[in-house]
Amino acid sequence: QVQLVESGGGSVQAGGSLRLSCEASADTLRNACMGWFRLAPGKEREGVATIHTAEDNTYYADSVKDRFTISLDNAKKTVYLQMNSLKPEDTAKYYCAVRGGRLCDFRYAYTYWGQGTQVTVSS
Repeated sequence: QVQLVESGGGSVQAGGSLRLSCEASADTLRNACMGWFRLAPGKEREGVATIHTAEDNTYYADSVKDRFTISLDNAKKTVYLQMNSLKPEDTAKYYCAVRGGRLCDFRYAYTYWGQGTQVTVSS
């Protein structure tokens, strides 16, 4: 069982930045994928970014490439999402998730989920 706790959400004006954090309560997260997903009202859940804990491979949604950066601190078992140049369409609840193995693409099911943190971007 892995518990995930997100933090760092908030309200910001368009063009601003936020950094989300997600700490995992697990003895080890070797060979696992940690990812960020988001859910906006009236929309389907969308994969934002993922990273592999050992290989450091990253995946990004086209909508956030060159604006968002996912990173990992293995010692702290924490994954970060640095969000720059935020847009109103980035407004959503952001969730951290984990799945085992090497297949980190958004199409694969993630096993453990956090409670989410709200990000609101005003124009």
